[in-house]
This record gives sequence, structure tokens and C-alpha cells, in this order.
Amino acid sequence: MKKFIKYTGVVIPINRDNIDTDAIIPKQFLKSVDKSGFGDNLFDAWRYEDQGEPGADCSNRPLNKEFVLNRKPYRDGSFLLARENFGCGSSREHAVWALRDFGIRTVIAASFADIFHNNCFKNGVLPIALPLADIEWLFARDDEQGAFSMEIDLERQALTSEDGNVYRFEIDEFKKHCLLEGLDDIGLTLQHEPDISAYEARRAKEAPWLFPDLQL
Repeated sequence: MKKFIKYTGVVIPINRDNIDTDAIIPKQFLKSVDKSGFGDNLFDAWRYEDQGEPGADCSNRPLNKEFVLNRKPYRDGSFLLARENFGCGSSREHAVWALRDFGIRTVIAASFADIFHNNCFKNGVLPIALPLADIEWLFARDDEQGAFSMEIDLERQALTSEDGNVYRFEIDEFKKHCLLEGLDDIGLTLQHEPDISAYEARRAKEAPWLFPDLQL
């Protein structure tokens, strides 16, 4: 998993509550478990005017020109802004894979569904919950003045908009450490590889019948 570093990007506003995981990545795309290649189908039913199918070339599909991801400069954004209960619905991890594959590393919302929230941290995406008043202000900023950028500094736990406003956020220290170091569950486990190898070698000697293919 990539380390989460400080970066600046355009904010993509989707002014809705209860954006569920089927909207983020529709069910027909769940057959693959490669964790990549989902970016073209992010918000597929909202983004395109036809029915999306797994493996189909999206380059010539008819676009919904009103949807934010099909408009400059939002289509190159790396922050997603939404309202309450983002990521509700099914527990599909593919929803986070699609966001990350598109290039979105930070989701800002008033609240998140619990499973989606946890899946974000396991896949290098930072979910930030801000007070509803701040969410309202950010949407109003986009409505009144157009697209804007923000900077994320995870180490300082701060979001800074281009007009200088700073938004502080809370995050679990362990999850923060994992994002900064680029550690998913496998990476965390591999930090203990010497201990694991030593245990396996000891067990092979203590109970060799459990390891018939191991040459001692």
C-alpha cells in the first residue's frame, strides 16, 4: 500500500446524503478481486448514459455531461466531498478500490458508514468527518466561486483550502500511523516476519508430522 503523503488537489462535490456502495461501484463489477481497474467504472450509473459491463471499453461510452466527474477540472480531482452517511449499503471493498483507482485519496463527509470507513484505512484512502456546518460551507464555496483546491496534511491532521481556511480533523493514532507508513493488514503482519519464521521452524522440529513437505 502506498504511503499517504501531503498533497493538494481539486475537490469533487457530490451534494447528496446516503451515497451507497452500489452507486460508487455497481454490483456487476464485483467479479474481479484484483483491486485495480475499477476507476473507469466509479459512479458508473451516474457517469454514463448506458449500462456498464465488466471489461468493456469506457472510452467511447456516452457520458452524462451534467455529472461532476465528467466536467473539468473536477474529473482530475483527488478529494471527494459528500454529505451524511457516505458509503452506506453493502460492505463491498470494491467501492474503496474504485475511488483509489480513479485517484481519490481523501473523502470528506459529515459521516460515514462504519464498514466503508474501515475499508478506507485498509486501502490507503483517508475518510475525514467534518461538522455539518463545515460541509455546508465547502459546498457553498463551490457553488458560489467554482472549483477549488485543498491541501491535506495527515501528519498535522489538517485540511487547508486555497483561501487559507484550516479544517482540523480527528483520526485514530494507529490508523494514522498505518496510512503514513503505507501499512495494510499484510504489511503489518510482515513486520513480524522474523518471529513468524522462527516459530514455524520451531514447530517443524517439535511436530514434524505436520510439515511432511518440509526438508529439515
